[in-house]
Amino acid sequence: MANKEDSLEVRPGPTPTSVIDAAGNVLQIPKGWQKLPPGDAGLTRRLKALGPTWTVKEKKGRRVFSLGVWAKASQISQARREVSATRSTDAYQKKRTMDRQRREAKQIAYVDDFRDAVLHFLDFPEEHHETAEVIADLVTSHATPVGSGTVARTQRIPLSQRAGSAVIAWMRHSTTEYDRLQIRRVRGERRSVRRDLAQKSRRLLDRYRKGAPIDQRSCPLAQAIERERIRRTQSDSSRQ
Repeated sequence: MANKEDSLEVRPGPTPTSVIDAAGNVLQIPKGWQKLPPGDAGLTRRLKALGPTWTVKEKKGRRVFSLGVWAKASQISQARREVSATRSTDAYQKKRTMDRQRREAKQIAYVDDFRDAVLHFLDFPEEHHETAEVIADLVTSHATPVGSGTVARTQRIPLSQRAGSAVIAWMRHSTTEYDRLQIRRVRGERRSVRRDLAQKSRRLLDRYRKGAPIDQRSCPLAQAIERERIRRTQSDSSRQ
């Protein structure tokens, strides 16, 4: 069985002061240890470099969440002092500024590339060009913010596929009754509903791609765009 001299990856135990190791053993938190909450990667790295730690992780579905790191209270205090001293230097502040500017430039470039990919996916003819531009703006503003957790932020699939999936996801929430549906709690039911709605959305997009005349009063896509226009107008008015 592991002991407090080992650095471990563990999962939550049956009590707030216990954890479970990889072998399934329940370990009690050693006396004098405290838990460093997650959220500061630099502080966590410094703490782990000082000595043995127990890193608590929990898997939910396919995602793994960090729940903090257990370590000696004295080591947590030391790590905080060292990190605070480092972050107070001019060199660190300059590096932070440069890193932030680099991330911002990268995000701006990605947003532009993603919007272009959305327009390419829509592929509307000239008569529906204005509609395509509006959709591209709406989908991009919804899908691309850092931390949004949308398909647009994943690197596992090509940009073109991300753009198409983001359009269909936006349409599911904006042009269908999906958010108001009472979906049975049956395995695969929600996936089936999403698949059916995606097919309807693709058929609607095909009408635009073919340049077919659109009845603005009955088209769910046109109605969604109009609702968004009204919402933004009201929002702008409230800020004045």
